[in-house]
Amino acid sequence: MMSAPDPLSDAFAHVRAWVFDLDNTLYPPAARLFDQIERRMTAYVAAALGVAPTEANRLRSQYWARYGTTLAGLMAEHGLDPDPYLQDVHDIDLSALTPAPELARLIAALPGRRIVYTNASEPYARRVLAARGLAGVFDAVYGVEHAGFRPKPEQAAFEAIFALDGLRPDEGAMFEDDARNLAAPHAMGMRTVHVAPAAATDDHVHFHAPDLTDFLSQVVRAGFSA
Repeated sequence: MMSAPDPLSDAFAHVRAWVFDLDNTLYPPAARLFDQIERRMTAYVAAALGVAPTEANRLRSQYWARYGTTLAGLMAEHGLDPDPYLQDVHDIDLSALTPAPELARLIAALPGRRIVYTNASEPYARRVLAARGLAGVFDAVYGVEHAGFRPKPEQAAFEAIFALDGLRPDEGAMFEDDARNLAAPHAMGMRTVHVAPAAATDDHVHFHAPDLTDFLSQVVRAGFSA
């Protein structure tokens, strides 16, 4: 008796480009790194704009919701220089991160090209990857600077990164903790995976992965190897 086809094998058989977000995707949200980043963003906004911390926090949140990142809002509305901002807000303690050898093994087993694309900066991303023991499994690491500081979820940002990498979206899969950042990849023809404790109900999410390591173990068991 023939076994039923594996839905993961069918869904990912065509994928030759595996694109991973960084924060709260390649490490668990319990590490709470973004709490540190948010505090530094609020302090930076307060100093740069000369406003009280409560107003800076409101603007930080407002710009994130409206523009995709606080940085994009600061650049659009205040002409902020992005480089000092990115260096300052990502100067955080990474001691909460631990190596993830099983995750590294599974990512390395995926066929084709494996990249990181984050709204943070490349230097910060490389620090995080090193702390997670993932530095050697990716072919490229792209930060917001590589998209001309255009942030996800803008489709133009994805187009810029994919053109730079030579990546074909119709042969790609995107892994993200922020479901809104999967809308453009879905529209571009990518397989989309929402990596988060709670499932999203958006039509542009193909799969939900409460735990990335467990999900990738299922994908690899479905018949993929590098």
